[in-house]
Amino acid sequence: MSDACVEIVDRAFGAALYAQDDAGLDTGASLLAADGGLWGGVGRELLRRGEAYVRQAWERGWQPADVLRLVRRDLDELHLRVTEDLIAAEGRRYARLPERWSDAEVWWTRDEEYADRLARRVKADRFALGTAVLEVFRLLIRLPSIEPVGPVPGDPAGDALEHAHIEPRMLGRIRALLAKAEATTFPEEAEALSAKAQELMARHTVDEALLAVRGGSPAQVPGACRIGVEPPYEEAKAVLLDAVATANRCRAVWNSGFEFSTVVGFESDLEAVELLYTSLLVQGTAAMTRAEAAQRAGGRKRTKTFRQSFLLAYASRLGRRLAETAEHTAGEAPDYLPALVARDVAVGARAEEMFPRTTTTRLRGATDHAGWEDGTAAADAARVGGVRPQLP
Repeated sequence: MSDACVEIVDRAFGAALYAQDDAGLDTGASLLAADGGLWGGVGRELLRRGEAYVRQAWERGWQPADVLRLVRRDLDELHLRVTEDLIAAEGRRYARLPERWSDAEVWWTRDEEYADRLARRVKADRFALGTAVLEVFRLLIRLPSIEPVGPVPGDPAGDALEHAHIEPRMLGRIRALLAKAEATTFPEEAEALSAKAQELMARHTVDEALLAVRGGSPAQVPGACRIGVEPPYEEAKAVLLDAVATANRCRAVWNSGFEFSTVVGFESDLEAVELLYTSLLVQGTAAMTRAEAAQRAGGRKRTKTFRQSFLLAYASRLGRRLAETAEHTAGEAPDYLPALVARDVAVGARAEEMFPRTTTTRLRGATDHAGWEDGTAAADAARVGGVRPQLP
């Protein structure tokens, strides 16, 4: 690596990364762009340091999806592309990456070519590209430590962990059922499809718990994953995710500042939570759009308060229904109850270990009566279990 390239990058970083305002960004980007023929070497050095910053983020508990979510929220499309490339560059050194990591791939051939090729791809000049890289680096170095939810790449302990996943053929069936439920415009069809998907999820959990008690499967320990809970209407989304997690014998802890919830549970249950939450959110959003259109057709102007009230009612009602469905499923197999209780205890202990101090959040109330009524009706239509609970 050329000493001149290292010096240029050092000076750019000194001007741009550690200042409290944006005044140094232009200076830093100008230094990177005016390299006197050293652009390729500067690009390679930026990649090298970016890999180190990404690795630092992993060691602080972050994962690729978490970082990309923040970049998408706070910066622009070019920054997102740079971040994806840094993640890919850092990941290429490992023979195997952890589960739920990243599928980003290195698309360039030589690191010396990266900066020029990216500039051509995104149609950006050197100054704009240098500014974006420095802004991404500044975000990365300011990330605080958070609760880790799994091993980092290269950790030998991660390779030794045993996880029981939903069996691939069953997983395919569940995904297909939920995809059809999301696509149909007929509520009764969506009910039947969602019901069958939830039935398969619940049955897998019961069977897995029984196998563990009988010693027919490797010893498992609860894990964790993060699921994005992003605006708008993030409070209602967090309530819905918490309800889905609880019904699937998991625990969810919402971090509103970083727009995600950490869900703690056994791996197959985490998979079920991700699938069902995503599907119910899609179904709820579609139902909200239809209800809003009907309100407008009736001469009423609907607002943000309608949508907020709709989704809050949808999440609240589904929470009650999911809880009753979970009780019904467990009640159908009383002999399996001790195994299920043991899983609950293990998940609770793991959640307490990860989050010894949590606080409750006071939600904004629903102020639109029509939105609340329509959201409740939509929740009743989104049948999620084999038996429809009778709610008052």
